[in-house]
This record gives sequence, structure tokens and C-alpha cells, in this order.
Amino acid sequence: MKVGFLHSIIRKEEKHLLEELRSRKGVDLVKIDDRQHFFDLHKNSFDLDIVIERCVNHSRAVHALKIFNDHGIPTVNTAEVAEICGSKFLTTQALIKAGVNTPRCFLAFTPESALEAMDRLGYPCVIKPTTGSWGRLVSRVNDRDAAEAILEHKQILGSYHHSIFYIQEYMEKKGRDIRSFVVGEDCIAAIYRLSDHWITNTSRGGKTMNCPVNKEIHEISVQAAKACGGGAVAIDIFETDQGYSVNEVNYTMEFRNSIDVTGVNIPAKIVDYVLEVGRK
Repeated sequence: MKVGFLHSIIRKEEKHLLEELRSRKGVDLVKIDDRQHFFDLHKNSFDLDIVIERCVNHSRAVHALKIFNDHGIPTVNTAEVAEICGSKFLTTQALIKAGVNTPRCFLAFTPESALEAMDRLGYPCVIKPTTGSWGRLVSRVNDRDAAEAILEHKQILGSYHHSIFYIQEYMEKKGRDIRSFVVGEDCIAAIYRLSDHWITNTSRGGKTMNCPVNKEIHEISVQAAKACGGGAVAIDIFETDQGYSVNEVNYTMEFRNSIDVTGVNIPAKIVDYVLEVGRK
């Protein structure tokens, strides 16, 4: 089987996946560096059975996956999944449509309507760019004065990231949240992300601890993955008094801090799934 490996820089996750792919008999690995490659949009210049996507840049991932998929080459994950999961707005819409519990969220297009939305939602609340990762440009808004200041900054900054106001209910994490890993139809593992800060991303210093995958975590994780198109994804989950609530779905999952903690060979599970999709 010819497996394309679409990548940018090679991080620890990519090293794990490459090692796993090279260990499999019958796999012909083709690395595709998105920093160096260009695509002829008029023809399929790739003799590949499947492509696994590991780009750092969201825009590059979506465009490249769309090209592969339109030429009939299956990918993990698909362009549709990347597009949905790469937008917090589209993810929220998909979760709501599928009936998956998710924090209350408002969307506004002007600072004035955003301020009104925050007043309606109540403080504290959270404002995020619709596209982004690693907890960057995410702000907890504690009161109306802070809301006015943040909205003014966004208006003056003026970039695309600041032109849509995605406003989310603030969830009290009590020092932790959950990240689960879904591959195909299974939630294969989960971790607690622990931090004294309200942002628990491990890229921002959060610590990890194994989280046993109970029935409820498995169900909501798989439901969230399916709502966004399925594949191999990571789910960010809040624990609330009303049960679990899905915050985000990540399509280029990071797992370097989760293998030893959970005892699950996550890259092997991903490669198993990639080869299964390729065979089909």
C-alpha cells in the first residue's frame, strides 16, 4: 500500500507515526512536505492509496486535502472534517445539529452586537477567534469593562481572526478538563489536563493524567467525532454538574504527552485505522 504522509515540520507526533508506518510490512511511504510541494490542479499526479494529514497550518491542510479527495484519494482526515474542526463556529454548529451537549455560544459581527451578546450571556464569558489552536487569542472576559476593552482591541487589530466574534459560556473547570482520542468508532484513550490556569492546554503548561474511559466519555466522544465527520480526532470535554460537554474537536491530534500516561499506543491505533481506510 502506498501511503502519502502530508506534513510540515516533523514534531514528536510525526516521528511516532513515521516510525509506526515504517514498521508495517507492505507499506510504501511517500513523504509530502507542504512547504516544498505544489499541486497541478488539473490532474492527479499522485499514485497513492491513501494520505495521512499532519500539517501544522490549517489552511494548507484544508486545501491539500480537498485536492486529494477531489481526485479520489482517501485521506485521514478528510477535507470536510478538517474544514469543520478547523472552525470553532462550524464545530459548534455540527455539535448542536447532532444533539451533542456543548457550551452555550453566541456569534456576532460587530463590537456593538458582541457586547450585547456578552451582556446577555453573562460574565465571566470567553471570546475566541473562530480559527486557532493551542489556546492562543482566547480571553476570559470577567466584566463589561473588560469586554469593552477587548472588543476595542479586536476592532483596531482588524485582521480576519478578529472580524468575527465567537463568544462562549465560561465553564468552571475546577483545575482540569478532559481530552479524549477517537479513532474510527472507538474512544481509545483519554487524559485529564490539569492546570491552575483556566486554560489547560498542555502547550500552555498543562499537566496530564490518565482519565479512565467510562461509558459516558466513550459515547459523547464518539458522538462528537461523528458529528464532525469521523476519522481520527481528539475531543476536548468539560465536566459539568449536568454531565459532560464538548468544547472542541481537533482533526490533527497531538498526543505526545498522552502515550505514556494512558498506556495506549496511539500512533499504532491511528496507523491501523489509516491502513484500514486505505484497504477499503
